Amino acid sequence: MTACTVAATELPQHLPMIDWITDPSRVARLSQDFAWFSPVLKRDLQGKVGEVVARPRTEEEIRQVVGLCAREGVPITVRGSGTGNYGQCTPLEGGVVLDLSAYNSFLWCRGQVGRAQAGIRLADFDERCRPQGQELRWLPSTFRSATLGGLFGGGFGGAGSITYGPLAAPGNVLGVKVMSVEPEPQVLELRGAEAMLLHHTYGANGIVLELEVALAPATPWLECLVELDDFEAALQLASEFGAAPGLLKKEVCFLGAPIADYFTALAEHLTPGAHVLLLVLAPEAESTLQEMVARHGGRLCYRKSADEVAASHRTLLEYTWNHTTLHALKVDKGLTYIQSGFDPQRYQAQVLALEQALAGEVLMHLEFLRTKEGAFTCSGLQIIRYSSEARLNEIMQTYRDQGVFINNPHVYVVEDGKQAGQLAPGVLAMKRRFDPQGLLNPGKLRSWMSA
Repeated sequence: MTACTVAATELPQHLPMIDWITDPSRVARLSQDFAWFSPVLKRDLQGKVGEVVARPRTEEEIRQVVGLCAREGVPITVRGSGTGNYGQCTPLEGGVVLDLSAYNSFLWCRGQVGRAQAGIRLADFDERCRPQGQELRWLPSTFRSATLGGLFGGGFGGAGSITYGPLAAPGNVLGVKVMSVEPEPQVLELRGAEAMLLHHTYGANGIVLELEVALAPATPWLECLVELDDFEAALQLASEFGAAPGLLKKEVCFLGAPIADYFTALAEHLTPGAHVLLLVLAPEAESTLQEMVARHGGRLCYRKSADEVAASHRTLLEYTWNHTTLHALKVDKGLTYIQSGFDPQRYQAQVLALEQALAGEVLMHLEFLRTKEGAFTCSGLQIIRYSSEARLNEIMQTYRDQGVFINNPHVYVVEDGKQAGQLAPGVLAMKRRFDPQGLLNPGKLRSWMSA
């Protein structure tokens, strides 16, 4: 890395027209995300903060900040709204936190394609598309605050992935506008597979300015909760409903007991100790769902139409994905979680074997989806009663021994979160192209450090 010739704290005087944040407490807050979900990351990232925060509002302001940092050798860590869980936006080597949340314009919606600046909140993007009969294909549970660029740089997908797969599935992200980190920053448009080389790299190999994504027809989604007393019956119902190609749905979430007991705001609708399915579906799928529920011995205990959801300003989507973990942590600070991907050919057998082996210590939370190749399966965000880092690693190994893929959420290096431990060569080539000095989020790509 190029040695700094000007301290990061001196940068504001060189660009006084930029909105800078220098107050240490605010800088520290903007250097964090939800990595505290992990007791390991909470320990490892303690005290890691930027020195100053820049909040540009236009592409030209971004260019000025980036060009100055490149000339002076100052590290840059890009952030959106900080809803990630792995310390993606936590600077390991100080420098500038580049907050793009004010760079948030909706650009256009044409047919089933939309485009916006990276800092737009997903809820705003979704809302702007609806007058034209479209909606985002996927919404993470953090959609009210999460940004489009943040989802692309450090996210996966969310509700909607059961139909369209994750962001990484071909055809979901169509193009990105990216800026290089150089004394005279360059701006280029990348399309298709080339654009995806910037996906889920924590903003370490290019600054994404705009994204163009495929959309879905807007649907008046119905939200339901279904209770079952038997774990295997609940798993079978979730699988049958989720896999049915003729039933339009946005979310199928399996919550093994006692996870739903942590949902205090929904307690009036739920029976303590029950296994619960959280479902978001098209109205025309409701009658078939009711038949399936009855056949598997379930109980429909909560139902709201799209109009009722809108009027309540509360959606069940905010009890899914990692919001499930958040609700549990609000009740019990001694919990943490893991992320797992099951084999589409035998996921039910894997789930049942792991439930038998780890019941009580690991609480089974499953999100049903399509893989990026299109196979129907489930991904886990299991909640764990934390005892030690060593035991946490043993639990993850138990999953791997069953053939379950682990994306480790207790590490901040990109490669360590992937079972293979390696990056595609194109990812590093992209970093050489757009960050030749290695100033973007230093310390997050081991392959770059060892190159």
